[in-house]
Amino acid sequence: MFIDFITLALDQLVNQAAKAHSMSGGQLCVPLVLRTQGGAGQRGGAQHSQSLEAWLTHIPGLKVLMPATAADAAGLLASAIADPNPVVFVENKALYFKREELPEDQPPVPIGCARTVRSGGDVTIVALSRMVEEALVAAERLAGEGIEAEVIDPRTLLPLDLDAIVRSTQRTGRLVVAHEAVTFGGFGAEIAAAVAAVAFDWLDAPIERVGAPFAPVPLSPRLEDAYLPGAQEIHAAARATLGLQAAR
Repeated sequence: MFIDFITLALDQLVNQAAKAHSMSGGQLCVPLVLRTQGGAGQRGGAQHSQSLEAWLTHIPGLKVLMPATAADAAGLLASAIADPNPVVFVENKALYFKREELPEDQPPVPIGCARTVRSGGDVTIVALSRMVEEALVAAERLAGEGIEAEVIDPRTLLPLDLDAIVRSTQRTGRLVVAHEAVTFGGFGAEIAAAVAAVAFDWLDAPIERVGAPFAPVPLSPRLEDAYLPGAQEIHAAARATLGLQAAR
């Protein structure tokens, strides 16, 4: 279940499952759901704490899902199981300790449909998985400063609901992308580039990215806590898009 060790199955996943449908001219399907977990904060060490979803989003033929809530975990998993082709379901370890009430007849959640978690008109914050909750904390703090942030949870990275992100960014004129993975080469770079390509004329400030430092996840609890990005970094990035200094 550790995404760190997905390397041991990458040939089967990337070179076989992801390509069978295309290489067979549509004659073959691989109805596979691969559940894995990523993320740090559990004192697991550098080889048990990585966020490597960006590796998988580079592979045509795969779908990559990253739920942030129990409702989306249940609904997206139902959709993944019903999908005729391979789906990678990435769960964050820290979210296993969260609880929420669900209806008995929880409906499936469509793959490729983002969710607007909070509405706002000053800055758009796109957050992945665990960072959705952190973005909401940052948004509450921003609201106390007179800044209304819109928080969007893509829920699925492949396919990505780029239209929802672009529409929000066009309204707010500012974009922050936040994920737990290292910033360099993270999926936030793809979101930032895609938005800049189609909504550049609506941007009033450079796009800000929030992620972890480019270093292995520390084992020391104090260093790991300092390493992990969260609400404070998202808050500072949102203020930066507005030309404001980070609040103390």
